[in-house]
Amino acid sequence: MLAIIGGSGMDQLPGLKLDQQRAVQTPYAAEPVVVQAGTLEGASQDVAFLPRHGADHAVPPHRINYRANIFALHKLAVSGVLAVNAVGGLSPTMGPGVIAIPDQIIDYTWGREHTFFDGSISGIESPDQFSDTVAHIDFTEPYDADLRQLLIDAAVEQGVVIQTHGTYAATQGPRLETPAEVRRLLRDGSDLVGMTGMPEAALAREIGLPYACVALSVNWAAGISDELITMDSIRQVLEQGMGSVRQILQAAIRLQD
Repeated sequence: MLAIIGGSGMDQLPGLKLDQQRAVQTPYAAEPVVVQAGTLEGASQDVAFLPRHGADHAVPPHRINYRANIFALHKLAVSGVLAVNAVGGLSPTMGPGVIAIPDQIIDYTWGREHTFFDGSISGIESPDQFSDTVAHIDFTEPYDADLRQLLIDAAVEQGVVIQTHGTYAATQGPRLETPAEVRRLLRDGSDLVGMTGMPEAALAREIGLPYACVALSVNWAAGISDELITMDSIRQVLEQGMGSVRQILQAAIRLQD
């Protein structure tokens, strides 16, 4: 069973026939993580769905309990994670409405709980690979190659034009970036900028979950365009672009059958 982590614009998953709702207790939060599970329209394989910002989109990027979310999906024994991220466009090919399957990521976040290897789950039921000993995961390819190819194949099948590569810059948020910060991101080689890509991707790697990202560009980053960045324009792109993202996800789940 694959899991989908929904971001901005995907707090609900249309087409999901809900069979069960699991409240998964984790060592990282007093409250359980609520994960929906069921069958996605057009596919026979079950899928799990977890809204990253909460069901009412009330949790800002820097307050998301990434460890609890990833640990909960691990406990449900999902086979991999397809993460949906709304991002800003940096490079010329990543304008509003473009969907990308990034292959690299740069982490600019700070103060987030970004690892399981800190002794926090000592003495409780936990995966064998966790201990008080620091582990240095190989993050040469931060996104799983097979899941990336699955998403690319799904897009081709659906006739959805995508960018098959890109570097995701993960910033702290919740504010948007300044033009000076955007210039730095471009100098560093970034193509997209978002606020939720890390530590989610690294935590999935630590716990052994294959992980890939579908990124929808919803605006030009600050200073790239003369147009003002407004929530109304972002919502408009989200409404249009998430339809194509859902097509890709539905096809990916079906191709996994």
